[in-house]
Amino acid sequence: MHPWERDARMAKEALSKGAQSYDVLIEIACTRSSEELLGARRAYHSLFDHSIEEDIAYCINDSNRKLLVALVSSYRYEGSMVNEEIAKSEAKTLCIAIKNSDKKKAVEDDEVVRILTTRSKLHLKAIFKHYKEMCSKTLDEDVEDDLNLKETVQCLCSPQTYFSKVKMNPSTRFQRSFASNMAFLAYFYINIFAFQVLEMALKGGVDENTKEALTRVIVTQADGGMKEIKEEYHKQYGVSLSQKIQETTYGNYKDFLLTLVARGN
Repeated sequence: MHPWERDARMAKEALSKGAQSYDVLIEIACTRSSEELLGARRAYHSLFDHSIEEDIAYCINDSNRKLLVALVSSYRYEGSMVNEEIAKSEAKTLCIAIKNSDKKKAVEDDEVVRILTTRSKLHLKAIFKHYKEMCSKTLDEDVEDDLNLKETVQCLCSPQTYFSKVKMNPSTRFQRSFASNMAFLAYFYINIFAFQVLEMALKGGVDENTKEALTRVIVTQADGGMKEIKEEYHKQYGVSLSQKIQETTYGNYKDFLLTLVARGN
């Protein structure tokens, strides 16, 4: 299965799950390159005879609609040019919006949505740097109470950190039966996309729903970032990813994980 088709099908399934799966849409929109996201949009259109934008607008009726439609519609500049003055000005705009979030949710603020969904990732990193200087806290710390906005910020500018730290709560992520999950694992073992592992899923005693969420992340993020993921994981937790897998998993699942991790060497 081509990665664009994979993303399109994942987005379609996420929409059928409702609010518990907004994180999947955010990951697809924020961690792909502009061309990859455009490819996924084209695949979605071809597969389902709708645009992903119209389906999100139709299926999502809460305060996140504006942000999610704009995220999947984005085609970001990927060059190296950053205007520091504009970045500083937009950091101030975010500061004001966050401070006034008790009156109007930041996720519903037109300027917040514009900045997060149109600016290049390098430009956003400059904005977040100025934001911290102005507000003495990082933006993702200041939006702690808005999970979708927090995930958007993290996926855009520090995806390796996000994926190494994200905690999968089975009640708020994809629900999938054991048999379906094993089939999903087997499919990607055969096709080997490689992967990254989330700390929560490597703790003892996790259930199959948590493993399924883990599998989604490792499949979609592995091709271009395994080396960085392993380095970030070691930095965050003081242990290598391979060692953690050895200690906390077993059987075919452990072999599956170790085989794919080794591809990143």
